[in-house]
Amino acid sequence: MRRVITYGTFDLLHYGHIELLRRARALGDYLVVALSSDEFNAGKGKKAYFSYGERRAMLEAIRYVDLVVPENNWEQKVDDLVKYEIDTFVMGDDWTGRFDEQLGGLCEIVYLPRTPEISTTQIKGDIAQS
Repeated sequence: MRRVITYGTFDLLHYGHIELLRRARALGDYLVVALSSDEFNAGKGKKAYFSYGERRAMLEAIRYVDLVVPENNWEQKVDDLVKYEIDTFVMGDDWTGRFDEQLGGLCEIVYLPRTPEISTTQIKGDIAQS
């Protein structure tokens, strides 16, 4: 069984997120999503619209997602790869190269192109302008 992991906040879930999850799942047989906790987001100066529990429930309802686990800090990735027996680490291409040194040699690293013309930042901006 080929296991894949991705990380994110997944706030204001949209079709770009769904496409990332679909493409990540297509790279293996089992997809783990490490979801940023509310406390981790606060430490990054971010506040999600939906709570961790609400975001987790939305992700668990998506057929491409097999397991949702909390992301509590930047350093946990290596431990997650071991704990969940991960073969492939997936992130959007806006993160290209950021994890190569930390994770290189531990698993395959794939940076997927973002879905054009959609982002949570864009949605928030569009709503603020209306």
